[in-house]
Amino acid sequence: MPHLTDPRPQLTERLREHGIGPTHQRIEIARALFARMTHLSADQVLAAVNARHAETSKATVYNTLKLFVEKGLVREVIVDPTKVFYDPNMAPHHHFYDVETGEITDIEADRIAIGGLPSLPPGKVAAGLDLIIRIRSGA
Repeated sequence: MPHLTDPRPQLTERLREHGIGPTHQRIEIARALFARMTHLSADQVLAAVNARHAETSKATVYNTLKLFVEKGLVREVIVDPTKVFYDPNMAPHHHFYDVETGEITDIEADRIAIGGLPSLPPGKVAAGLDLIIRIRSGA
């Protein structure tokens, strides 16, 4: 089995770069998010962290995810009002969301052209655009 390098120093540095103090629990939450670079719910993050160290509370995970979003480390993908996922991919992109399986798949931003957007209100600029295409089986 190949030796895997310890990701803690890189995660610690990444947290510091975003103005986040690197506590043990924050590093473990970051590890859960960045290990697979996939979209995880808060409960999935909690399960991944507690599988390694059964000491992190649900409140800590939710508060840390909120901090990570506020500091621009991850972004929220809200597929419906009851389902929020956390995405470590901060590059511009959009998503397919399979309403039957719950799977989220990235769509590169340059694969989509969006036209016909309304004019912005006076004095406002666009802060971003998040497109979620909900899909299901065609049968």
